[in-house]
Amino acid sequence: MAKDQPRKSTAAKTRSTKPARQVKAGTSTLGAYWRLMRFDKPIGTLLLLWPTLWALWIAADGTPSLRVLAIFVAGVIVMRAAGCVINDYADRKVDGQVARTKSRPLATGEVTPSGALLCFAGLIICAFFLVLLTNLLTLSLAFGALALATIYPYMKRHTHLPQVVLGAAFAMSIPMAFAAVRGDLDNGIWLIYTAVVLWTVAYDTYYAMVDRADDLRIGVKSTAILFGELDLVIIGCLQLMTLFALWLAGDHFKLGHYYLAGLAGAALLFIWQLWLSRKRQPKACFQAFLNNKWVGAVIFAGILADTLLA
Repeated sequence: MAKDQPRKSTAAKTRSTKPARQVKAGTSTLGAYWRLMRFDKPIGTLLLLWPTLWALWIAADGTPSLRVLAIFVAGVIVMRAAGCVINDYADRKVDGQVARTKSRPLATGEVTPSGALLCFAGLIICAFFLVLLTNLLTLSLAFGALALATIYPYMKRHTHLPQVVLGAAFAMSIPMAFAAVRGDLDNGIWLIYTAVVLWTVAYDTYYAMVDRADDLRIGVKSTAILFGELDLVIIGCLQLMTLFALWLAGDHFKLGHYYLAGLAGAALLFIWQLWLSRKRQPKACFQAFLNNKWVGAVIFAGILADTLLA
């Protein structure tokens, strides 16, 4: 009897604490997937959303329909999340060796690789249903966007220009927006497309500069490594070309003074980013990267004012 008593007590304790452990584990799992999809860090969503809104407003020559706007905003959120998931899946064996990424759910084991792939598949299915609400041209362009978003993470192993692939993926929202609103592709969209690619390479180089020391150590490639000591000079040139391409696009689509004021605001923000990162300190480079959400915002403000007030 004396031997049986502790066993009963232990069993009762186990039964009483089991529900609490299940709730905690469930909450932790949901939080891990939330972080895997980067819903806790909306900067990437904003950087993808602003060019999408530029294109929607220019294509509609004013405010687009609420239906199209809702489809594209939802699509941006879903596809950005999908891009983050497949990026972390591709980097699952190296993220743990980088100071900034070592706490990501796949690196810590909070999410399994198979779980990440299922999450990616679910997000892609959601995006597919969204694009089905548009038209055949938009749907065909969506396959190209998906291909670029999927191969981007693997480019870090094969080329120093993964940021170019990322830019090409982000910029696919431009032709897709025009296809959804107008049903065709105006030649001027490629000026905006080019601007978005150049802008993305510029700000993602800031982002890569944060991890440059770790990337060199583990063999991950980036424009930050390729540009070397000329990184800020080349970023400045990319920013200048971004503004030039957007100026040409504004001329093509007959945007006026408010739009040019938006480009002037973006130019000032670009100058501030270069000044901020002048010593190449990782924290400052990351702040320069984050500042680009305001670049997208001021350009959109110019387009909005021009279509509403001009």
